[in-house]
Amino acid sequence: MKNKHRAGRGWVAGTLALGFFGGSWFARQERRANPRLATHGADIVNNASEAIITVNRDGRIVLANPAAARMFLARAEQMQGEQLTRFLHPPAGTKGALPTWFRTASGRAGRRGTDAAATGVRATGQMFPIEGSISTSWRGREPLHTIILRDVTERHLVHQKLQRSRDQLRQLSAALQTIREEERTYIARELHDDLGQILASLRMDLTLLQKDGTGTAEARRLMAGMESNLLTAIASLRRIATNLRPRALDEGGLYFALQGLRDDFVERHAIPATLFADEAELRLDDAASTAIFRIVQEALTNIARHANASHVTMNLYRLNGELLIQIRDDGRGIKAEDMEKAESLGLIGMRERVWAMNGDITISSEEPPGTRIDIVLPLAGHIVE
Repeated sequence: MKNKHRAGRGWVAGTLALGFFGGSWFARQERRANPRLATHGADIVNNASEAIITVNRDGRIVLANPAAARMFLARAEQMQGEQLTRFLHPPAGTKGALPTWFRTASGRAGRRGTDAAATGVRATGQMFPIEGSISTSWRGREPLHTIILRDVTERHLVHQKLQRSRDQLRQLSAALQTIREEERTYIARELHDDLGQILASLRMDLTLLQKDGTGTAEARRLMAGMESNLLTAIASLRRIATNLRPRALDEGGLYFALQGLRDDFVERHAIPATLFADEAELRLDDAASTAIFRIVQEALTNIARHANASHVTMNLYRLNGELLIQIRDDGRGIKAEDMEKAESLGLIGMRERVWAMNGDITISSEEPPGTRIDIVLPLAGHIVE
């Protein structure tokens, strides 16, 4: 009974594969065996909306349904007997027999897991992108390879438009980040050089008044209060200016700016943080230094807000012309859905800065609990000797 079922399934597969085009011996035998089922199989192949082509072991076409003829701008009768390579070019780098063309293990998979990408050639010579899947059946010792093909030109055009849109959005994002950094630098400089100097001058005047010794006890009390407020205002001003643009980034470089960032993080959030880095390896130009500083700053901000961590480790080192950044915490760990939230602007900003430098970023949960950020940034053109 099992053999009968297998024979039946093989017969149907062969019927669909051959489609009763041409006068092959196999087709004639199957028509004689069951003309009703043969007619039904031919109808299925003829009316299929997708292109179906069957080739023999030599790569010659023995079947081409009407949909295939329309796809390649040819007649089905003309296609039969032609080499498949007349109408279909294998994916780049493909070697071996026909069945290997459509093995998705090579990484050229199409929209569906069984699909692989190739290039179609119309009768006019026009090339177009195509996807297909292949199956092989046997008639005695004769292998028959049946390929189902889809023209994906429209999908490729949509993909190209989407890619152009992504590129434009990234260019816009990079431009906006540059503008924002310039504005931050300007505001920080104005706060430090202008308002900071005014506050320092007021404090000096107040100190002279206090030293004068004149005035009532109430006046001296008010002056002491004024001095305390001035000191608070100066400290706040310095903190704001540093957050906008740390002076160490301009005066000392990235290494000292990161040290200041680490010290401020520990002081404000009472979370121990360790920085492993070499000053000589972080001598980079302003664009790279600023981007890296902002990436680390955003990572620390996210840890302070969400991680509930008790320790943070930052490791920055150069290897083979690239800067490797590893930031780890022992907090609650980040969830996959958290990384895809539209409101996760900090993570989005980190990714955009990394991608703007043609780098890679991976954010994952650690075991035991915690979050790990791994970043690889190419440094070509950014190293300052």
